[in-house]
Amino acid sequence: MSSTRRHAPRLLTASEKARIQEFQDMFIYSPRYSDDTYEYRHVAMPKDMLQIIPKDYFGPDGRTLKLLLEEEWRGLGITQSLGWEHYGVHAPEPHILLFKRPVNYQP
Repeated sequence: MSSTRRHAPRLLTASEKARIQEFQDMFIYSPRYSDDTYEYRHVAMPKDMLQIIPKDYFGPDGRTLKLLLEEEWRGLGITQSLGWEHYGVHAPEPHILLFKRPVNYQP
């Protein structure tokens, strides 16, 4: 699982954003599931989308995304309510992002 996080968001340029927008309707959002502390969900992006995401969004292996700040994952077209934090990527399926937020989160 990825564990590197940037200190400041790296926002997409207009041309990067334009290329990524064609994939936005293809995301698959899991149902929410929870434990006593967090609720979780995962978001599956199209595998082909990984080829156009800027290289500096990836960790040292070049295959797995770094942990993205909210502005970054929203910039990729992921839409969900407030409070979600990108906490991991399952390395065998790097197109699937893992999110969590506290149970009973109130903005």
